[in-house]
Amino acid sequence: MRIALGIEYDGSHFLGWQSQPNGRTVQDILNAALSAVAVAPISTLAAGRTDTGVHALMQVVHFDTTIVRPDTAWVRGTNAHLPASVRVLWAKTVNEDFHARFSASARSYQYWLINAPVAPAIFTQFAGWFHAPLNVADMQVAANFLLGEHDFSAFRASECQAKTPIKTLQTSSVVQQGCSIVFSFKANAFLQHQVRNMVGALVYVGKAKISSEDLKSMLNQQDRTLSPPTFSPNGLYLTGVDYPATFGLPPTYRNLNLPS
Repeated sequence: MRIALGIEYDGSHFLGWQSQPNGRTVQDILNAALSAVAVAPISTLAAGRTDTGVHALMQVVHFDTTIVRPDTAWVRGTNAHLPASVRVLWAKTVNEDFHARFSASARSYQYWLINAPVAPAIFTQFAGWFHAPLNVADMQVAANFLLGEHDFSAFRASECQAKTPIKTLQTSSVVQQGCSIVFSFKANAFLQHQVRNMVGALVYVGKAKISSEDLKSMLNQQDRTLSPPTFSPNGLYLTGVDYPATFGLPPTYRNLNLPS
C-alpha cells in the first residue's frame, strides 16, 4: 500500500528535511516514528526538501508498506512517537501512481518578515527581521518582475543540484500587515535558497539600496554574485503543494495565520 501524509514541523529544531547520518532531520524523526507504528522499517519521500531552520505548515510525503493500519492510526500513532515540533496532520491511502514529489505540479512558500526597530523576542525563530522602514509598494513592483518563466540563476545557491535553473513563478506578492510583511511565492519548483535570495533582493529594493529595475537586471544577468545576500531561514514556511484532484487528497495548503 502507498500512504500519503500531510506534515507540519518547526524547522528550528532540525537540520532540514533530508536524512543525514547524525539523524537530526525531520525525515529521520518521521521515519523512526512511522517505523514504530508499523513495527517495520518505513522510509518516506517528500514533495520537496527544506533547509535547516525552514518550517513547514504543509509538507506532503508518501511511503510504501505491507503493514495494514487505518489512516487514523498513521496520524495518532505516529504523533505519539514524534516530538512536539513535528505533527502528522492527515493520512490517506492512495494508489501507486501517486508520488509526493513527481505528482506535484506546484509548491508554495511564504516568508514572514517583522519590520520594526527592535528585533522580536518571542518570534525570533519563526520570523525574519529588518530594522529600517521598507517601501512595500516598491517591493511589489520588483516582485512582479519575477513572475513567469525565467532562468533564476541569480537567486540560486552555489551548491544547488537542480538539473535546470529555469522555473516558472506563478505567484510573487508582498503584503504588509501592521509591522509584518508577508512574501508569497508559488512555482512549479524552486531552486535551493531561491526564496530566501529573492526576499533578500526585495528587501534591498524596499530600503532603496537597489531599484526594481536593478532587480530585473540581476534576474536577466543570471549571476548570483551580483545579487544581495541570502536572507535568514527563520521566517520561511513551505505552505502547500499542488496535486491533481483525481488523487482525492485532503487539503494540501495552510497559509500563515499571523498573530495580531
